[in-house]
Amino acid sequence: MTTEFVHLRLHSEYSLVDGLVRIKPLAKKVADMGMPAVALTDFNNFFGLIKFYKAVQGSGVKPILGADVLVSSLSEGTPTQLVLLAADDKGYRNLTQLISRAYLEGQRQAIPVIEHSWLTSHSEGLIALSGGRLGEIGIALVSGREAEAKAALVEMMGIFPDRFYLELQRTNRADEDDYIHSAVSLAEQCDCPVVATNDVRFIESSEFEAHEARVCIYEGRALDDPRRERRYSETQYLKTPEEMAELFSDIPEALENTVEI
Repeated sequence: MTTEFVHLRLHSEYSLVDGLVRIKPLAKKVADMGMPAVALTDFNNFFGLIKFYKAVQGSGVKPILGADVLVSSLSEGTPTQLVLLAADDKGYRNLTQLISRAYLEGQRQAIPVIEHSWLTSHSEGLIALSGGRLGEIGIALVSGREAEAKAALVEMMGIFPDRFYLELQRTNRADEDDYIHSAVSLAEQCDCPVVATNDVRFIESSEFEAHEARVCIYEGRALDDPRRERRYSETQYLKTPEEMAELFSDIPEALENTVEI
């Protein structure tokens, strides 16, 4: 039986803050793995969109257009992560408007941020993934604020009806196990679907050090700086469907929902 899985969160070399994935090798790799589709979700931009669309579609794989964005928090105003995927033409147009508005009106210390209030009027045609442990819901869960997390989830499910998913990751980073335990429980309470991502930043695990150098260049830090925050792991490569199936063997619906999306 063939394992099916679709990567729905991936940063390419066109992502300004991180990411080493080159578009043409990505298209070939995904096709070789037998994946039916793959998403591009560079941070707050569509710079690689046309090249991605042509290369992936030319390899017989369905391209999914999206972006990782920062959204102001309902509770504190501190920006948190959210993944937005275009389900149709209306969604694509809404996402371009949200990103443009973030650059024009939402700059915070030179970082574009989408105001939470903008989502309501620009949610049509968009599928949203919660951002994992670094999304608003995830941060609340990891901090033990279950009631706040539930309120945020109900709010987002209202903005994205039948199009909001709690995102799960197992990339050997801090708090992931605690987050997944709490997120799965909350998903059951609120009847919210879950979805697995690997938050991909490079194609092969051997590229981790090169990726860290890329991040350091952006942050203006040295690789050996002891004060530098280590936000990534060597497991954030383009894993095969079989590897993802092994990772989430206990939560198969998280894999099935990637194909549904």
